Amino acid sequence: MRRNVRVRRSAPLAGVAAAAMLLLGASTPAAAQPGSAQPGGAQPADRSDEARVPADAAQVEAPVPEVDWAACGEGLEQFDCTSVEVPSDYDEPNGRTTTIAMTRLPATDPEHKIGSLFLNFGGPGGPGVESLHQLGSSLFTEEVRAQFDIIGFDPRGVGTSDPVTCFPDQETENAFASQMEAFPVGHREEVRFMAQTVTLGVSCTAVSGDRIATSSTANVARDMDLLRQAVGDQQLNYVGYSYGTILGATYGQLFGDRIRTMVLDGTVDPEAWVGEGDERSLGRRMGQAVATDETYHEFLRLCGEAGPQNCALAGLGDPEQVVEELFDQLKETPAEVPLPDGSTTEIGYDDAVYLVFQSMYSPTQWSDLAATLAALVEPEQQNRAFSAQSTGADSIRDFLRKIGFLEDYASVGGALASMCMDTHNPGTLADYPAQAAAAEEEAPHFGPARAWVGSQCETVGVSDEDAYTGPWEQSSDAPVLVIGTRYDPATPYEFTEPYAQKWPNAAMLTVEGYGHTTMMTPSSCANAAIEDYLIDRQTTDGATCTQDVAPFTPAAEQDQPELVPAALG
Repeated sequence: MRRNVRVRRSAPLAGVAAAAMLLLGASTPAAAQPGSAQPGGAQPADRSDEARVPADAAQVEAPVPEVDWAACGEGLEQFDCTSVEVPSDYDEPNGRTTTIAMTRLPATDPEHKIGSLFLNFGGPGGPGVESLHQLGSSLFTEEVRAQFDIIGFDPRGVGTSDPVTCFPDQETENAFASQMEAFPVGHREEVRFMAQTVTLGVSCTAVSGDRIATSSTANVARDMDLLRQAVGDQQLNYVGYSYGTILGATYGQLFGDRIRTMVLDGTVDPEAWVGEGDERSLGRRMGQAVATDETYHEFLRLCGEAGPQNCALAGLGDPEQVVEELFDQLKETPAEVPLPDGSTTEIGYDDAVYLVFQSMYSPTQWSDLAATLAALVEPEQQNRAFSAQSTGADSIRDFLRKIGFLEDYASVGGALASMCMDTHNPGTLADYPAQAAAAEEEAPHFGPARAWVGSQCETVGVSDEDAYTGPWEQSSDAPVLVIGTRYDPATPYEFTEPYAQKWPNAAMLTVEGYGHTTMMTPSSCANAAIEDYLIDRQTTDGATCTQDVAPFTPAAEQDQPELVPAALG
């Protein structure tokens, strides 16, 4: 089913390419904070002897860049910005360099500063600079922000760090993206999708092959260790979300003696990520389809329990039956949605499945998702559904913008770079229709949608010989905090405990709820646990937390979250 106008220009490529995609566009930008911190600040307070290593300890064999922080510009007064040069290839530490962009939210109490806290927001391909500017002080508690400089950086090949691009200019890439489905449905679309995938992989290689060939996660970890030294920290404090847990595991293997604290939230199984000896596609190995199916059925169950007053789908009958009938309808005839300029766009089956997948990332979007699906079933209900039950969107178009379906296109190259350099894949594009068919048996709708993840890597014609692909049993004795959400569509909860067991001194925290990481589904309880860990390195292994916002429940009725030690249930 061909569309004359695509619903979105960025989502299809991002969805197919990103194994643990993090929807930064769905996050709420941070409010401005008082600019009380002074750039540079005092030296980190010596909170504990075990958090230090000798000054002459072995480091990355490359020159440590000098950091010259400066104002970020209008509207970003609370942040500092800079860029530094690091080796493109660490085998030639004094050779060509690549630019790494950084930003800093300075500690509000510099006299008691512990150090810097480095972040990775996931992806792969998630920009660290823009994301920190959007989220700012909403990420952590006041105590954490008081005692750490919060640092975001664009990994090599991403954002403003010498980005990997796939076409001569953005307009050309936009035009190409507008022709791709979210995923192919039927033989004819599979053939077309594979041809487009060949074009994408070859074009990325032609335009940015030199950058892709040095963009493995191992090189990002090497960069992060240089940045740690550049800001004057003896050891690393780090929070990694989703794909950021792969970066954390890689850093642990390369520089395990340099870790002070490491929060790993929404874990990706590193063996599944690399996939050596596994004939499944990357998308199938990641387990996202099955995890999404489980979360989706929770969405349907809770919608039914909420009733028509709080979930629009429940007013049309059994929510599962209503959506299944909608999927069948969209396979035959896409739904038209009016656009602000008076034109219309079409939402087909692939779009609707991908819309549901994206919306599972945060339960705060579930009421709007239900209203959108209900409006696609009965278009005349659109205004009534949103006015009665919306959590912030004023229309279908507003909701689609909110979760990225109507955003401008951004290059998929940054997502492909690390993914393609790290992972093994079935071998040829001709294998993927069978992968999708097998995935349909594992998880209807979502299986085929995710089975094509990584297919572009089949036609990327370079490799990174410095990539790290295992083993993954860690030797660092530093305490780490591993967090998993019970119903996470992107990083299955079942990966959490095995991931934690790879670390000699890991504490595992379970968030009993829905969505992808504590960044997407806030929990005051989890924030408090993260604060205790980052500041004092105190954890309770096996603890559980609840979320601040339950699906389809008015905020006034929320219970206060609490931390429950495992021994107490």
